[in-house]
Amino acid sequence: MPNPGIQVLLEKIVRFRNELEKPFVGRSEEATVLTLALITGEHVLLIGEPGTAKSALARRAAELINARFFKYLLTRFTEPDELFGPLDINELRNGRYVRITKGKLPEAEIAFVDEIFNANSAILNMMLSIMNERIVYDGYSEIKVPLWTMISATNRVPDETELQALYDRFLLRHFVKPVEENKWGELLDAVWRIESGLYLHGEPVLSVEDLVKLNGLVYQVDVSPVKEKLIKLYGIFEDQGIHVTDRRKGKALKIIAANALLRQSTKASEDDLFVLKYVIPRDIEEAEKTYVILLDEIEAREKHLKELSEIEANVKEAKTFISNTPELDPRLLDYLRSFETVKEKVRKLASESSDDEVRKRAMDVLAEVNDVIDLIKKKLIM
Repeated sequence: MPNPGIQVLLEKIVRFRNELEKPFVGRSEEATVLTLALITGEHVLLIGEPGTAKSALARRAAELINARFFKYLLTRFTEPDELFGPLDINELRNGRYVRITKGKLPEAEIAFVDEIFNANSAILNMMLSIMNERIVYDGYSEIKVPLWTMISATNRVPDETELQALYDRFLLRHFVKPVEENKWGELLDAVWRIESGLYLHGEPVLSVEDLVKLNGLVYQVDVSPVKEKLIKLYGIFEDQGIHVTDRRKGKALKIIAANALLRQSTKASEDDLFVLKYVIPRDIEEAEKTYVILLDEIEAREKHLKELSEIEANVKEAKTFISNTPELDPRLLDYLRSFETVKEKVRKLASESSDDEVRKRAMDVLAEVNDVIDLIKKKLIM
């Protein structure tokens, strides 16, 4: 059990993740991946179509940390001055090459750069140094910057050779999907609340200083229980044609350890290996293959949650069909036997799982299964 000081930090980061997700619908994974980036001080790339709350999540993350925030949309015509500040003319007259950086990227602790792969060569070189070394090399000057995490967005995976180094600087990559159809009602309500001003600014729940402390805790996490399995997974990825660079292989341990902290644990477990889906894939095809491999290889929470989601979807579909089925229809008996089997499976999962989230989810699904069984029985006795 972590000591009281550490426990307070871990509770703060869990609260941060929950508060980050709060105004949005269907953005649980996005909140998690941003939180992992902030714990580790790594950069994160959100890949997906416009209008999926990417910039709103970044801004809210900065608000919840009370961090200095910079946001900008890159185009092919963006000049370095727009990001890094204009030259100070007075200093230039004195022979000094100095930028006025107030309110610009060099002063930000969290930055959101939209369509980052539109960067021209001048911006590209400066971006690489600011992300990798936290330094801007600008003419004859070297500016140290306080950037903790850069959050970027794009609607494409770059193929250009000159962009590969920048793409690789994002240890975390997440493919953002539109909200699922079954959550459109919730989406309408959430957008209405946001537009009406009910969610204005996020009240800070932790600070940049807390992030520094959490980052130090990452290296105190015991990752030895997962190393053997991790090496095995790297071999499977390579066999399946998913190449992982040495740098990403090593840095993945940071994300695994950060996920353990998010579970309020200082010891990594196989559950934490699911975060590899944010580190390993290069494109959407590899993302799907990676997820399937992880589901096949890891007996963990994510597999059970996915299975429960599929059962719930099937139950809802069947409930609609059964509601419109005539009383005493012989097919109802087949449905009853099927759902009794499903009930036992879900009940067993609820009672045997050691994960609180899985147990709660299983109990919710079990209630829905029981509702369908009751509906069938009523139709059979009418």
